[in-house]
Amino acid sequence: MEWKSIFGIRPLPKPAYIKAYEQSLLKKIPKGKPIRELEFLVFDTETTGLEVKKDYVLSYGAVIVTNNSIRISESKEFYLRPKKRSKEAVKVHGLVQERPYISREKLIKSFLSDATNRIVVGHHLGFDLAMLEKVGRKLGLKKIRQPGLDTYDLAVRMEVGKFYNPHTIASQDYSLDKLCERYGISLDDRHTAAGDALLTAQLLIKLLKVADKKGIKTFGDLMA
Repeated sequence: MEWKSIFGIRPLPKPAYIKAYEQSLLKKIPKGKPIRELEFLVFDTETTGLEVKKDYVLSYGAVIVTNNSIRISESKEFYLRPKKRSKEAVKVHGLVQERPYISREKLIKSFLSDATNRIVVGHHLGFDLAMLEKVGRKLGLKKIRQPGLDTYDLAVRMEVGKFYNPHTIASQDYSLDKLCERYGISLDDRHTAAGDALLTAQLLIKLLKVADKKGIKTFGDLMA
């Protein structure tokens, strides 16, 4: 028995938009669905640091990719009022001026709506998902359970092979900067959430074209 229940403290009811998101997860993407018919939500977070437990989200950017095209008109960029601001984060992201901040609830509501029935994509995806889960925890979001694709892992898989030993990979060669340089993507608007999401989306398209040439044609192939 949890201590909260002992003192009669009940958790707040889960918001309808989180319930709707969780319900949507019951509908699985068919393994045989062609990649060209899939939709991807490519996103990035800029944070006060790289430690999930103590750092916070400063901004969020996202774009949708479908059939090797980026839906620029539907791109999003949001800013959260930081609980703390580190000198290191300011140096990297330049987020020092006042922004049109939104609530954490609006950010999570937008993300879950956009992620529904799509594959979420990021570069070092696990970190960004963990940071969003942290934002949504007090709202009732326990876990983001969308199918996910990390462009770091996909790039290594395309260049080295599926059964690679991660200890033999020079991780610096698969940074977003290095991969963009290697695949001919201009490094514009780097280290902003919206800019990095757009770069990652362009990288995803390049990698999906490589995957297609290697015979990876379906959702099942891609996620294997």
